[in-house]
This record gives sequence, C-alpha cells and structure tokens, in this order.
Amino acid sequence: MTPVNPVRGSQARSPTGILIVDKPRGPSSHEVTAWVGRMLQAPVGHSGTLDPGVSGVLVVMAGRAAKLAPVLQRTDKEYVCLVRLHGDCTPEGVKEVLGEFTGRIYQRPPRKSAVKRSLRIRTIQGIDLLDLRERHLLIRVRCDAGTYIRSLAHHVGLALGTGAHMEELRRTRSGSFGEGEAHTLHEIADAVSAAGEAEPEHLARMILPVERAVAGIPAVTIRDSAVDALCHGAALAMPGIAESGQFRKGETVAVFTLKGELVCTAEALVPSDVIRTGGSGLVAAPRAVVMEPGTYPKGWTKRSERMEKRM
Repeated sequence: MTPVNPVRGSQARSPTGILIVDKPRGPSSHEVTAWVGRMLQAPVGHSGTLDPGVSGVLVVMAGRAAKLAPVLQRTDKEYVCLVRLHGDCTPEGVKEVLGEFTGRIYQRPPRKSAVKRSLRIRTIQGIDLLDLRERHLLIRVRCDAGTYIRSLAHHVGLALGTGAHMEELRRTRSGSFGEGEAHTLHEIADAVSAAGEAEPEHLARMILPVERAVAGIPAVTIRDSAVDALCHGAALAMPGIAESGQFRKGETVAVFTLKGELVCTAEALVPSDVIRTGGSGLVAAPRAVVMEPGTYPKGWTKRSERMEKRM
C-alpha cells in the first residue's frame, strides 16, 4: 500500500500518540504498522501481533509513544472467534465445556507459531457463547496477552468430543482500547490527506493521547522541578514526589506532571509505603521516557555548575 499525501507543511513534525487501527485480514501486523508509519512520517510500533488472517484492534504507537510497547503488549485482550465443530452439540453442552476453560489454563503454541513451542500458563477471564448454529460456534473470549485462540478452539473441540478448529478470528479489544475507537487504513489515509491540506482536525482526533496507554498502572505525580531530570534519564528521588498511588518494589509505575501529562514509565525501586514527606532516597528509575527533554524548565544543576556559582 502506498501512502497517500503524507503529513507535510505545518504538520511535518512527527505526531506522538496512540492510533487504533482496524487491521484487515491479509497483511501482517508489521506491514500495517509500517504503512501507518509512512503515512504519518513517524517512527511507529505496535502492541500485540495479529496473524495475517486475523482482523481487528491493532494498537499503533507513533513517535515517542512507541517506547510504551512493553506496557501495552502485556494488557488483556478480547476476541470474537468463529469455531467449526466436527460434530453436533447442544447449547447446554457447549456452555458447560466453555466454563471448564475459564481460569488458568495450560497452552502450547500451535505449530504455525513463530515462537518456541514450550508449555505456558494463561488466564481466561471469561468465554461467552454468542451463537450456535448447526456446527458453527461463535464465542467471545477475554484473556491474557499471548493466549492462543486457535489452540483454545482445538482444545474445546477435544473436550466436547467432536473435535473443532478455528475458522475466523477478530480482536475486539486490546487493553482499554476497543474496536469502537478503531479506524480503517482508508480512513487514516483520508485524514492524513486532509491534514496535508491544512485540515488537521480529523487526524488530531484519531491520535489518542499517550496517557491512555498507561490507564490502570499505579501513578506517581511529580513536582515541576523534577520533570526535566527524569526526561534526561535521572532516577526519581523522594523529594520530587507530590502524590503517589500504591505499588510494590519492581512494579511498573506511570509518572505524571502536576498537569496530568505522562513523563515516563518507571520501575519502582522501593514500595510506595516508604514514601513520606521530607523523606530521601531514590524511588523509581525511568524505563520509557515519553516527554521531550526541555519541555519543562531545568530544576537541577550539574556539580560543575554549582561549583562555578560558588566561585
């Protein structure tokens, strides 16, 4: 696919944010993401690979938001799956078997998978029976990231005693992003073309703020004087914290400014219960810095600068 009228002129600066793409069946997730990147003229990444034959929600991160891929890849997913049964079943029998697959299950990636076929544990939050017509079973699955729905369909068939295989799959949600927010490639191309003609409003509405990507992650709000230091990779010290949620040592936290702007994600070096007013020590180390350095005034000085002031 060739990009149509990529962003130019007043819109030449690469956008930063989240774009929810309605991936069609056929191309790979990497191909779709690359097309979007060329249209936006921005570095991009995606969270959660969809096989070429699978459609639905593909979260594409543009600009500095691409650094948030490790966070978004771990979010729960939701799928609607069409399963072809190899024998006849009653709705009651199907519901009973689907209930047995709720909770923690063992899975081995299918032979078509590109990853190592080692046994793994995944959690199925819920499976809803949407329809059963003859030997076609339509289900909605809410599950951990990395769950293989093709394997799930096969195992459901074994439990029913009929055998089964997955015929079609669509991802309807990835984390907090649902298919109601997704845009087709043609819609994105039209919005980019309009932005090139000095009508950027439609494209601006499509690109969601980076703060949406960290919904549900423990939050830490910092003082303005600490922002630029984190943007340069410095660890967050206790005096720089204005407010904090609850988190454990080693957990990923989202660091915000007093205005609610995402600065970075960070790894907690201590649990939140040690944070106190007037305390000292390092609290978190930046892992994915989203905010541009220099956005906030520098609230720190180098040792050499302090020595010069004293002289």
